[in-house]
Amino acid sequence: MKVFCMLGDKRALRSKTPAMYTKILKRVGMKGACVPFMVEPDQIGQALQSIKVLNMTGAILTIPFKETVIPHLDILSEGANIIGAVNTIIYDGKILKGYNTNAIGFMDAVDEAGFDLTGKSALVFGSGGTARAVVFILNWLRAASIFIAGENEEKTFQITKQIGGETKSLESLPDKPVLVDIVVNATVQSTIDEMPEFADLVNRLETPECKLIVDMNYGSEENFWKDMADSRGIKFIDALPVLAHQAKRTFALLTKTQVDTYEFMKALESL
Repeated sequence: MKVFCMLGDKRALRSKTPAMYTKILKRVGMKGACVPFMVEPDQIGQALQSIKVLNMTGAILTIPFKETVIPHLDILSEGANIIGAVNTIIYDGKILKGYNTNAIGFMDAVDEAGFDLTGKSALVFGSGGTARAVVFILNWLRAASIFIAGENEEKTFQITKQIGGETKSLESLPDKPVLVDIVVNATVQSTIDEMPEFADLVNRLETPECKLIVDMNYGSEENFWKDMADSRGIKFIDALPVLAHQAKRTFALLTKTQVDTYEFMKALESL
């Protein structure tokens, strides 16, 4: 039996991810389940010990633990070590190993949308684990330039120092046109209600060369990133295809079973 969990803040309890994995387990005839848990920030170490005590297969991590979990792990994959963020943990009965499938999931979803990142310029909003994964894959695919605009200036600077890219202050962005081919939202803000000032800043952006906007969130009926894309005739994708692609790779790590991305997308759409 394969039992694993999702660890996050209260958003973990609203996420479609656990139900998606449970559906896929049933789809492949494997007994098991993925269970969401809300964990307090100072209890992530105890939560990981519970994985060992309960002999779970592993865990999926979401906000706010993708970076803070690292000191509590025994080992990291090469990619997770470079990115400095983890979204998948595997327990083999002895050690907890952290992986990052966010980066490759983003790459696969953008590729599926028909967009070649090589040689392109990008603007990434955010300074957390998701932003780190996006910047990593953009750099790995040899994007021509990567600009990072994060609310936390110190964390934004650390991304450029450790992975690559160039910082841009949020306040300066509306001052003149931003000449990039792709805009990626790696923050948690997608609706005006969450942060109206940020939504206003995004609305004032001039991106005359942008051909794709990616929002790394999903489920918002009123999404100012989608509104921006629609009003300017720019292609838009949200996090659902990204989630489906990264889930395929996470599921393979957790179960050693390959399942087509289409099955994950179908499971998500049925929830």
